[in-house]
Amino acid sequence: MERTKIGQLLLSGVPGPELDSASAAVFRRVQPGGYILFGRNIKSALQLRKLIDDLRDLSSVEPIITIDQEGGRVSRLREIGNEPPNAQQLRDKGDPELVARHGHITGRLLRLFGFNLDLCPVLDISFDDEADNSLRGRCYGKTVDQVIHLAGQFNDGLREEGIASCGKHFPGYTCATIDAHHELPEVKRTRAELDAAELAVFRHFITADQLDSMMICHAFYPALDPSHTPTSLSEAVITGLLKKEFGFKRLVMTDDLDMGAILNHYGLDETIRLAITSGNDLAMICHRIQCVEDAWRILDHLPAAALDRALESVHEFKKKLVPPDPFSEEEFKRRDAEVWQLRVDTLGEEKARERSPENGKRSPVETY
Repeated sequence: MERTKIGQLLLSGVPGPELDSASAAVFRRVQPGGYILFGRNIKSALQLRKLIDDLRDLSSVEPIITIDQEGGRVSRLREIGNEPPNAQQLRDKGDPELVARHGHITGRLLRLFGFNLDLCPVLDISFDDEADNSLRGRCYGKTVDQVIHLAGQFNDGLREEGIASCGKHFPGYTCATIDAHHELPEVKRTRAELDAAELAVFRHFITADQLDSMMICHAFYPALDPSHTPTSLSEAVITGLLKKEFGFKRLVMTDDLDMGAILNHYGLDETIRLAITSGNDLAMICHRIQCVEDAWRILDHLPAAALDRALESVHEFKKKLVPPDPFSEEEFKRRDAEVWQLRVDTLGEEKARERSPENGKRSPVETY
């Protein structure tokens, strides 16, 4: 198999706001399937569009260009514009039309910069709005029906604007008692409990074929795989449950493999091997960008059947990618003004002027 094709199975972070020559050389050799951008990559509207254009220019196959643009603290574009309301604020407002509007606004804003995938919507149920598991403020509902309805509104709006969606975090983080960015959480839910709640949400979206991709979380679910394997590396969870039992046929990716839940327990060789052979199509490396070329070489030693299956999935996903809109500073200001108006309509004028309490206080790896 051609090594340049194998790079399509990697979703890589980018070091900074400009594409330095060393990183460009690595990306040109590896040809990652896509790139994920963070606050460290965003300094101005024009700079961001240039960075994305540069990444696209060095790719022989149209790349996935993605970001976490949810709302609230998980809004990378707040570095250069207005911060959208988060899912909980929209949920508390009680107006589904605002959630749908948020999806449309987000889609139009991302298209302007050249993104083609948003790592949204969060499909976790909030069992505790104050839980310290990285999901505070990010959940659309406290019940199955509420999440399905509101996350569906955002998801539909986003997709109608030509931006692909990603359901996350399968099979769920919200019963985790610790943050997977730091250590592997164990979720002691029975299969019956999961079927009635967390899995019911994902099953609905899969059955309705409403998602373009799925992100797998890093957690240990004894009821789903007793081998103590994290869900993101588990064949029982990804191939057995998600693909065979639930029938999900679209793109599947890991959550960031640079999170403590994985880094503290697995070396790079084993991580990449398990990520792909378990059923993922994309292995996400957000911050250890120096490891991307090593991961590429590791892929070269994996079974051909696993590589072919993942490459076909990436290829099918990319067939539907929509090209970016023409960019101008004026158009950015117009679309950003829509974000501000949504914020005002959701929170009121006074509260709209306040940023998230976590503003400027990113986690050490700047990801959620």
